[in-house]
Amino acid sequence: MLPCPTLDELPMPDPARYEHHGSIAVITLDDGKANALGFDMIAALQGALDRAEAEARAVVLAGRPGRFCAGFDLRVLTAGREAAKPLVEAGARLFMRLYGFPRPVVAACTGHALAGGALLLLVSDARIGAAGAAFKLGLNEVAIGIPLPVLLRRLAEDRLDPRHGVADTLLAEVYDPAGERRVGYLDEVVEPDAVLARAVARAEALAKLPGRAFARSKTSLREASIRQIEAALDEDLDRILQAGQQ
Repeated sequence: MLPCPTLDELPMPDPARYEHHGSIAVITLDDGKANALGFDMIAALQGALDRAEAEARAVVLAGRPGRFCAGFDLRVLTAGREAAKPLVEAGARLFMRLYGFPRPVVAACTGHALAGGALLLLVSDARIGAAGAAFKLGLNEVAIGIPLPVLLRRLAEDRLDPRHGVADTLLAEVYDPAGERRVGYLDEVVEPDAVLARAVARAEALAKLPGRAFARSKTSLREASIRQIEAALDEDLDRILQAGQQ
């Protein structure tokens, strides 16, 4: 009789599930926990984006009910520079790929989106959120002891209402979905059970845009921000990693 595998030996489900529906790729984050951006999640998202770039005209990036993304895996960020640096670099590459992705990206924000999760909203082209006062969204880096990186500052400048810029970044303000729509993290807020369907409908509409014109225009709009963020990445890494060791 063959030995039964232990739980540690069983294959883990992919934390980013890929589905293709007509011209739309739906990528769902679901690690069974907080949907943190760890190595496995980032690798799964990059692989899903490879497929989407090859076979889809628009992308929906969704979470599971109640959870969109909790940001970077803090266990890795606080485990020392050798462990944390590759994770932060991988996360920055993911954010910049999404920000310059040649297909429309629609976020289906199904619940909490903090820190790196809020950044996923900022790098998406359209953002549909689930209504609910219990859901918390925002850039809470300062509140958890991380000095503001250039990546965060520039994305906030690009995508958020400048009237709320200090509260959103320096003061680490966290909002419910209604507040998120007011300051610019979300474009629409709908009932939780309608988020995915509304995001797919929005993606289907955006998929009808001429692909080449969309890709070139997106590059033109965002290449300066992407260059600035990439040039400051080493500085950002030092800030984040030093804060993680305090």
